[in-house]
Amino acid sequence: MILDQIRIVMIQTTHPGNIGAVARAMKNMGLKDLCLVSPKRFPDPDADARSSGATDILQAAKVVETLDEALSDCHFVVGTSARGRHIPWPITSPREMAAIAASLQPNKRMAILFGREDRGLTNDELHRCHHHVHIPTNPDFSSLNVAAAVQVIAYELRVASLEHSISPPQWGTDWDIELADAKEVELMFEHLEKTLVQVDFLDPKNPRQLMTRLRRLFLRAIPDKVEINVMRGFLTAINKTAQSSPRQSQNQHPLNDKENSDV
Repeated sequence: MILDQIRIVMIQTTHPGNIGAVARAMKNMGLKDLCLVSPKRFPDPDADARSSGATDILQAAKVVETLDEALSDCHFVVGTSARGRHIPWPITSPREMAAIAASLQPNKRMAILFGREDRGLTNDELHRCHHHVHIPTNPDFSSLNVAAAVQVIAYELRVASLEHSISPPQWGTDWDIELADAKEVELMFEHLEKTLVQVDFLDPKNPRQLMTRLRRLFLRAIPDKVEINVMRGFLTAINKTAQSSPRQSQNQHPLNDKENSDV
């Protein structure tokens, strides 16, 4: 059942009552996996009271210090976002997001990120996501309580779980390789960034938006484990070649051209 493959991740929640209300929303719709990243107060009586009996969700909630820990065993990540970004990212509606969830491979986990009450998710956190999900609220009054947002998302996931043929597989066929998990993808990005610095393609003192755009490229592809291993092998080969070759002079750097200054 797809609901068992969904993890709700709340990041640095300030008021424990919101955690309780989210637990209630989750239990209403059959979700069970709640992860809290550095909550300000938890456990807390306010969380228990606002859960209206969903204390089993609270008791089973995993509390971690970092987003890396929350996503360590997840294979697809969606971030909730109420505003546009300087660099566009693939955006889905809650219903489209639920259709993607319905096509997850068995035993693969999707994390849905919800940010702080006052400012949501940071750009760095959103850059960890394959897609952003936007709830189409009234543009004249778009502020939505985090528990209400979870309720909308959870409802669409429940509907998708009940309508077994809501969506075809994501690529039109059964995939032959398991998707890479979040940790494998992050290690690849770290390797990629170090390699780009090594070959003088990325200036760490003036990185512009290069890594953000490369993140968007690779996350849009939703790479599997073999594809990530191929990339890591490719980067390792570049590392070895670069170590034995003269470094490119800075004035030949392709990103120094004016036409590439917005990268």
